[in-house]
Amino acid sequence: MKKIGILCAGDDELAPFLPEIEDCETVRKAMLTFYCGKLAGMEAVALYSGVCKVNAAVAAQILIDAFQVDAILNAGTAGALDPSLRVFDTAVSTESAYHDVAEDILMDFHPWLPGIWMQADGTLLEAARRAAAGREDVRFGRMVSGEQFITDEQREKIAAVFHPLTVDMETAAVAHVCYVNGVPFLAVRSITDNADHDGAANFEANCKRASAIAKDLVLKILAQL
Repeated sequence: MKKIGILCAGDDELAPFLPEIEDCETVRKAMLTFYCGKLAGMEAVALYSGVCKVNAAVAAQILIDAFQVDAILNAGTAGALDPSLRVFDTAVSTESAYHDVAEDILMDFHPWLPGIWMQADGTLLEAARRAAAGREDVRFGRMVSGEQFITDEQREKIAAVFHPLTVDMETAAVAHVCYVNGVPFLAVRSITDNADHDGAANFEANCKRASAIAKDLVLKILAQL
């Protein structure tokens, strides 16, 4: 892999990466700003897409078509659905799915998935496992995505159906775009809220610190590639 795309949802999630990008130049496309340079010794293009599935998908497709990245890492924050995850722990995706799309939609129609789960790339996963070796605050597992902050009632329902580590608004959409383009994908998301520290207020309070934690792990992953 020679060029990596780093896709974050929000500006606070992207901010920790920007001082790390060497020889940085910016390019504007589709009302988005792409930061191009070197990150951990690799060519990289980083941006924040804006929140929600469509914004993330637009950004991912541009990274692939216009910048020809070899892989995309979706970095940032998430809410915990697994009760063992604490605020500021970090989840790494092994597979991802939508929690708000009917199961047959993507199986009976384009892109004719074999199941609802889209797999993370094996090479990126192995690099992540090496980068996280010995760390109890990094967990590997499922992520689900949908278009809203999750209430307690929704949290229990989604957890019962999908058994994910985390929930967010973009991961599955980026995985979807990468799947149809044959581009390797991995998500790295640190926890801002859980059942004990619930909702949008905790996201706002914890976003910057969680984003910095996610960035640190992403750089360690890139160093392993």
